[in-house]
Amino acid sequence: MRIAFIGDIVGSPGRSMLKEHLAKLKEEHSIDFVIANYENASHGFGVTSKNANELISYGIDVMTGGNHSWDKKEVVALFDTHEILRPHNYPPEVEGTGCKVYDVKGEKLAVLNLMGHYAMPMCENGFRVAQATVEELHKEGVKNIFIDFHAEASSEKRGMMMLLQGKVSGIIGTHTHVSSDDFQIAEGTAYLSDIGLTGCRDNVIGMDAKTPLKQFLTGMKGHFDVPKKCKKILQMAVMDIEDGKCSNAYKLKVFDNGNIIKTDAWIEL
Repeated sequence: MRIAFIGDIVGSPGRSMLKEHLAKLKEEHSIDFVIANYENASHGFGVTSKNANELISYGIDVMTGGNHSWDKKEVVALFDTHEILRPHNYPPEVEGTGCKVYDVKGEKLAVLNLMGHYAMPMCENGFRVAQATVEELHKEGVKNIFIDFHAEASSEKRGMMMLLQGKVSGIIGTHTHVSSDDFQIAEGTAYLSDIGLTGCRDNVIGMDAKTPLKQFLTGMKGHFDVPKKCKKILQMAVMDIEDGKCSNAYKLKVFDNGNIIKTDAWIEL
């Protein structure tokens, strides 16, 4: 199977890039299943029912979340009606789930959403939850497992790779909105510290630069806004998975000026 993962979709600029490009990308790259992170999809904070339906209509099969999953209260109802996940290491009594198994071309694919610890809301130990969940999936005969690890610290993300290397098909980080340059495949596990945002590329993590700069200069916080006009980018990882292992992977950077940059993941021998 060939799956794709799209990083933090930030506001209407991110949604517009998916509207314009996703269907064509799926066709051109023979993509069977699309996963995307929704947690900044509605003006940078959470996702509304309207925007969730919009994103699904563009060709997304399941959406993952993070620390902003709860910013729009209507998301709670969406957990029961849409293919929407939240970090799996929230306590069990919290609404929704962070792990679901899908049928893709006659094979099972598990999508697992986890959240880190550093600078994040209090939740269960993501590493222990990941370890236990992957072991349970293996017992159920599910070999193809993809993880969106929503975390601030690259050390946490790399640690997750070391914990699960060879046991899952892919681990890709989200949250920082800044793309990293370490896409690799080791022991059949694809890994990238952060896929980067889909949205405005000429500001600060997809937001208008005025408020962040004021905070950096003065320490005074303010409300972050998604610019109405900006230069945009769509960032997507593509992975070929068979029998639980990733054999080939690459990243696409799609710019609103028509340019596309393709970068292959390196394979650790």
